[in-house]
This record gives sequence, C-alpha cells and structure tokens, in this order.
Amino acid sequence: MPSGTSGLFTLQDKRLKMEQTVTVDMYGIPNCDTVKKARVWLDERGVRYTFHDYKKAGADPAQLKAWVEELGWETVLNRAGTTFKKLDDADKADLDADKAVRLMAAQPSMIKRPILDLGVRRIAGFKPDIYEAALGGFV
Repeated sequence: MPSGTSGLFTLQDKRLKMEQTVTVDMYGIPNCDTVKKARVWLDERGVRYTFHDYKKAGADPAQLKAWVEELGWETVLNRAGTTFKKLDDADKADLDADKAVRLMAAQPSMIKRPILDLGVRRIAGFKPDIYEAALGGFV
C-alpha cells in the first residue's frame, strides 16, 4: 500500500481562469541516493507527492509494462545496478520488453530510480533540469 503525503498540488492559470490539479507519484527505494536527491528537490519546491516504496509494496507488473511501453525497457530496466549485474548470464541474455518486465517485477531493485509519475507522463531517473522543465510551471 502506498505511503506518503497527498499527491496533489495546484496552479492558478490566470489566462484561462481555471485551476489545474496535478497528481505526483514517486516510485523508488527510500535509501537510494538518487531517490533522496529527487525527494529533496520536490520538498524544497513544496511539491506534494505520494511515495511508493518498492521494498515494502513491490512492483505491479501491469504498471511496469505500461512504463516500458511509454519509456522503453532500456530506460526502465537499471542495467547499471548491482542487482542486474549479479544475475546469471542466461537471465541477462536475449533481453526484450517482456523479459525486462518479469525481471523487474521479481526484483524491483532493477527498476530505474526514481520513476516520477505526473499522470500524463512519466520521468525515469532524476535530473534537476528535467524535473524543472516538467514541473516548473506548477511550482
């Protein structure tokens, strides 16, 4: 079950005179240094989000499949991490989207961290300039 704070924040669009609501969900592992940096970045800008801890909640295969379809398995599967590197050569061979999803569902530490879900799009990893471009109009 997801833990964390509410994932809603708003922006008044003066041109359209309407309120937009954006839901922000972050997926990752709390002790990951990159996740920590991303959380600090969001917190410093007052962005409220829901944090989904893979270590406690696991990873939903259907959600992983959707991320892979949107971002590509090469982006979502963290092949640079120690969990992936420790796999048998047979598990690393002949990778494709379906095999990547199975591996990540079985061992969520292999998912690129963090995944930031903005509702209309996802961002894999943390780069301040990419977060700023995606969220800058809302923070």
